Amino acid sequence: MSRAFVKEDGPDNAPLPDLPVSPHPNYVTPSGLAELRARLAEAQARLMALRAREDRLDRLPEAAAERDIRYLEARLRSAIPVEMAAQPRSEVAFGATVTVAEEDGTERVFRIVGEDEAAAAKGWIAPQAPLARALIGAGIGDVVRWPRPGGARELEVVAIAYPD
Repeated sequence: MSRAFVKEDGPDNAPLPDLPVSPHPNYVTPSGLAELRARLAEAQARLMALRAREDRLDRLPEAAAERDIRYLEARLRSAIPVEMAAQPRSEVAFGATVTVAEEDGTERVFRIVGEDEAAAAKGWIAPQAPLARALIGAGIGDVVRWPRPGGARELEVVAIAYPD
Protein backbone atom coordinates (compact mmCIF):
# COMPACT_ATOMS: atom_id res chain seq x y z
CA MET A 1 0.00 0.00 0.00
CA SER A 2 1.27 3.43 -0.86
CA ARG A 3 2.23 5.59 2.11
CA ALA A 4 0.54 8.51 0.31
CA PHE A 5 -2.81 7.31 1.61
CA VAL A 6 -1.78 6.85 5.24
CA LYS A 7 -2.87 9.52 7.64
CA GLU A 8 0.19 10.32 9.77
CA ASP A 9 -1.38 12.86 12.04
CA GLY A 10 -4.99 13.51 12.74
CA PRO A 11 -7.63 13.12 15.39
CA ASP A 12 -7.13 9.36 15.57
CA ASN A 13 -3.45 9.83 16.41
CA ALA A 14 -3.93 12.51 19.07
CA PRO A 15 -3.51 11.50 22.72
CA LEU A 16 -6.75 10.54 24.41
CA PRO A 17 -7.94 12.80 27.22
CA ASP A 18 -6.88 11.72 30.68
CA LEU A 19 -9.23 9.66 32.81
CA PRO A 20 -10.71 11.65 35.70
CA VAL A 21 -8.80 11.34 38.96
CA SER A 22 -10.78 11.42 42.19
CA PRO A 23 -10.43 14.53 44.35
CA HIS A 24 -10.53 12.39 47.52
CA PRO A 25 -7.40 11.31 49.40
CA ASN A 26 -6.09 8.14 47.75
CA TYR A 27 -5.84 5.80 50.75
CA VAL A 28 -4.69 2.32 49.74
CA THR A 29 -4.36 -0.99 51.52
CA PRO A 30 -1.11 -2.92 51.03
CA SER A 31 -2.89 -5.27 48.62
CA GLY A 32 -4.44 -2.30 46.81
CA LEU A 33 -1.01 -0.73 46.32
CA ALA A 34 0.34 -4.02 44.95
CA GLU A 35 -2.66 -4.27 42.62
CA LEU A 36 -2.07 -0.74 41.29
CA ARG A 37 1.58 -1.58 40.61
CA ALA A 38 0.58 -4.81 38.83
CA ARG A 39 -1.99 -2.97 36.70
CA LEU A 40 0.67 -0.42 35.73
CA ALA A 41 3.12 -3.18 34.73
CA GLU A 42 0.35 -4.84 32.67
CA ALA A 43 -0.49 -1.57 30.91
CA GLN A 44 3.19 -0.92 30.16
CA ALA A 45 3.60 -4.45 28.75
CA ARG A 46 0.44 -4.00 26.65
CA LEU A 47 1.81 -0.73 25.25
CA MET A 48 5.14 -2.33 24.38
CA ALA A 49 3.32 -5.16 22.57
CA LEU A 50 1.17 -2.67 20.68
CA ARG A 51 4.21 -0.66 19.63
CA ALA A 52 5.91 -3.85 18.42
CA ARG A 53 3.08 -4.61 15.98
CA GLU A 54 4.09 -4.67 12.36
CA ASP A 55 0.90 -2.95 11.24
CA ARG A 56 0.49 0.17 13.39
CA LEU A 57 -2.01 2.06 11.25
CA ASP A 58 -4.58 2.08 14.05
CA ARG A 59 -2.97 4.02 16.88
CA LEU A 60 -6.08 4.14 19.07
CA PRO A 61 -5.12 1.05 21.15
CA GLU A 62 -1.72 2.64 21.84
CA ALA A 63 -3.34 5.93 22.83
CA ALA A 64 -5.67 4.05 25.19
CA ALA A 65 -2.74 2.20 26.79
CA GLU A 66 -0.81 5.48 27.19
CA ARG A 67 -3.87 7.08 28.81
CA ASP A 68 -4.22 4.12 31.20
CA ILE A 69 -0.53 4.38 32.12
CA ARG A 70 -0.89 8.11 32.87
CA TYR A 71 -3.89 7.37 35.10
CA LEU A 72 -2.18 4.55 37.00
CA GLU A 73 1.00 6.60 37.49
CA ALA A 74 -1.10 9.47 38.88
CA ARG A 75 -2.88 7.09 41.27
CA LEU A 76 0.44 5.64 42.44
CA ARG A 77 1.93 9.12 42.96
CA SER A 78 -1.06 10.14 45.08
CA ALA A 79 -1.31 6.84 46.99
CA ILE A 80 -1.38 7.09 50.78
CA PRO A 81 -0.54 3.59 52.07
CA VAL A 82 -2.34 2.70 55.29
CA GLU A 83 -0.66 0.15 57.54
CA MET A 84 -3.30 -2.27 58.79
CA ALA A 85 -1.40 -3.03 62.01
CA ALA A 86 -1.79 0.62 63.03
CA GLN A 87 -5.59 0.62 62.69
CA PRO A 88 -7.69 0.60 65.88
CA ARG A 89 -9.01 -2.89 66.55
CA SER A 90 -12.01 -1.73 68.57
CA GLU A 91 -13.62 0.43 65.88
CA VAL A 92 -14.24 0.49 62.15
CA ALA A 93 -11.55 2.30 60.16
CA PHE A 94 -10.01 2.10 56.69
CA GLY A 95 -9.11 -1.48 55.79
CA ALA A 96 -11.60 -3.07 58.20
CA THR A 97 -13.74 -6.03 57.31
CA VAL A 98 -17.05 -5.40 59.03
CA THR A 99 -19.87 -7.83 59.68
CA VAL A 100 -23.22 -6.12 60.17
CA ALA A 101 -26.66 -7.41 61.04
CA GLU A 102 -29.64 -5.94 59.24
CA GLU A 103 -32.94 -5.28 61.01
CA ASP A 104 -34.24 -8.73 59.97
CA GLY A 105 -31.13 -10.45 61.39
CA THR A 106 -29.44 -11.06 58.03
CA GLU A 107 -25.69 -10.64 58.31
CA ARG A 108 -23.59 -9.04 55.58
CA VAL A 109 -19.85 -8.47 55.32
CA PHE A 110 -18.20 -5.33 53.92
CA ARG A 111 -14.58 -4.26 53.65
CA ILE A 112 -13.50 -0.63 53.45
CA VAL A 113 -10.78 -0.33 50.80
CA GLY A 114 -9.28 2.26 48.47
CA GLU A 115 -11.30 3.61 45.55
CA ASP A 116 -9.30 1.61 43.01
CA GLU A 117 -9.94 -1.62 44.96
CA ALA A 118 -13.67 -1.13 45.53
CA ALA A 119 -15.80 -3.93 44.10
CA ALA A 120 -19.49 -4.09 44.95
CA ALA A 121 -19.73 -7.80 44.06
CA LYS A 122 -17.15 -8.57 46.77
CA GLY A 123 -18.68 -6.17 49.29
CA TRP A 124 -15.57 -3.95 49.08
CA ILE A 125 -16.51 -0.30 49.45
CA ALA A 126 -14.60 2.97 49.14
CA PRO A 127 -14.27 5.18 52.22
CA GLN A 128 -16.38 7.87 50.50
CA ALA A 129 -19.37 5.52 50.08
CA PRO A 130 -22.35 6.38 52.30
CA LEU A 131 -22.16 2.97 53.99
CA ALA A 132 -18.45 3.37 54.76
CA ARG A 133 -19.04 6.86 56.15
CA ALA A 134 -21.78 5.44 58.39
CA LEU A 135 -19.56 2.59 59.63
CA ILE A 136 -16.26 4.42 60.22
CA GLY A 137 -15.79 5.05 63.92
CA ALA A 138 -18.44 2.53 65.01
CA GLY A 139 -17.63 -0.24 67.46
CA ILE A 140 -19.05 -3.71 68.00
CA GLY A 141 -22.65 -3.45 69.16
CA ASP A 142 -23.15 0.03 67.70
CA VAL A 143 -26.14 0.62 65.45
CA VAL A 144 -25.45 2.86 62.46
CA ARG A 145 -27.85 4.51 60.06
CA TRP A 146 -27.10 3.73 56.39
CA PRO A 147 -28.66 6.38 54.13
CA ARG A 148 -29.94 4.79 50.91
CA PRO A 149 -32.02 6.12 48.01
CA GLY A 150 -34.85 3.73 48.93
CA GLY A 151 -34.78 4.77 52.57
CA ALA A 152 -32.30 4.58 55.41
CA ARG A 153 -31.52 1.25 57.07
CA GLU A 154 -30.17 0.54 60.51
CA LEU A 155 -27.29 -1.90 60.80
CA GLU A 156 -25.69 -3.32 63.93
CA VAL A 157 -21.93 -3.84 63.87
CA VAL A 158 -21.39 -7.49 64.82
CA ALA A 159 -17.66 -7.98 64.11
CA ILE A 160 -14.62 -6.00 63.05
CA ALA A 161 -11.46 -7.57 61.63
CA TYR A 162 -8.32 -6.35 59.90
CA PRO A 163 -6.02 -8.30 57.57
CA ASP A 164 -2.66 -9.31 59.04
